[in-house]
Amino acid sequence: MKIGELARRTGVSERSLRYYEQQGLLAADRSPGGQRDYPERAVDRVIHIQELFAAGLNSRKIAEILPCMRDADGGPSEKATPKLVADLTAERDRIDRMMRDLANSRAVLDEVITAAVQPRP
Repeated sequence: MKIGELARRTGVSERSLRYYEQQGLLAADRSPGGQRDYPERAVDRVIHIQELFAAGLNSRKIAEILPCMRDADGGPSEKATPKLVADLTAERDRIDRMMRDLANSRAVLDEVITAAVQPRP
């Protein structure tokens, strides 16, 4: 499929898709005229990339993780190493800390909002 179709099917801009390719996250064959031609599996790959970016990972870490994600049959990839599992666990722990910090910040804001809307005597 051409880059425009992949962009439409995934909701990701063509610019982002080219960036993913530059970072080694996504690969496309080239037509004789030089146009990108993505395989059908690129849709799932782009979705995985988006999920990993949303989790706060950078493109370097995503490049390490993508080859290790579950295969199409649902089984674990043979490329997943104990080091990668440890790195991913550390990333998850970092995200958990961020979520706790955000929840605390929200609680403080809730208190300020409540105090601000209470009528003054």
